[in-house]
Amino acid sequence: MDAAVTDPATTPPSLEVSGLAYAYPDGHQALFGVDLTVARGERVALLGPNGAGKTTLVLHLNGILTAGAGTVTVAGLPVAKAHLAEIRRRVGIVFQDPDDQLFMPTVREDVAFGPAAAGLRGAELEERVRRALERVGMAEFADRPPHHLSFGQRRRVAVATVLAMEPEILVLDEPSSNLDPASRRELADILRSLEVTVLMVTHDLPYALELCPRAVVLSGGVIAADGGTQELLCDEELMREHRLELPFGFDPRSVRVPVFPAR
Repeated sequence: MDAAVTDPATTPPSLEVSGLAYAYPDGHQALFGVDLTVARGERVALLGPNGAGKTTLVLHLNGILTAGAGTVTVAGLPVAKAHLAEIRRRVGIVFQDPDDQLFMPTVREDVAFGPAAAGLRGAELEERVRRALERVGMAEFADRPPHHLSFGQRRRVAVATVLAMEPEILVLDEPSSNLDPASRRELADILRSLEVTVLMVTHDLPYALELCPRAVVLSGGVIAADGGTQELLCDEELMREHRLELPFGFDPRSVRVPVFPAR
């Protein structure tokens, strides 16, 4: 679908979570009735301390976990067994460690793997791979083995493997972790350029502020706050209560807040 001609009034949100609750088999209750809506084209940071339930929530988005109460829909499609193949195409998760996603002999083969498994062949597959690598600035590395790349380059290729599936929503798990400053900035530039809905799970609060106009604080398995990222990071009481800490000397009021129009 061409994002430029989408009518927001008739397009379902990229993500709608309603009353989501989940307990693990050992009895640990990780989520307690989470409600979250992410509009098409929105960029949202998912913040919270360790153990807040962020990973559990993300694992519900593509059906890895499905046994809880409540519902999850992606672009209007319920996350259920009958739709799992399509849901996993629409929800692209970029893991914290790119080596969890890169396993083929070359970058090109890694990026082609998902679309090829979905039935794409020939010139159409080649074009999909080329476009995905160009979007992350890695087209010239298509024939390189992934393990010959730097960590930052591997993370960009991991993003390309997901973009090649043309997802509805891009879920990023700690995208800035273990990156040097230059790689961190390069990835931010790439993420800003993408016309896709983004849900970014991160402890890197300046990165969240730089890339996501909206933030959601998940704490103790519930949504504790939902609003403008800058507003939430300036709320000292909220930050202290949910164990969120800004880097020493960083003032969120000094950052120009990004604006990404819903597509």
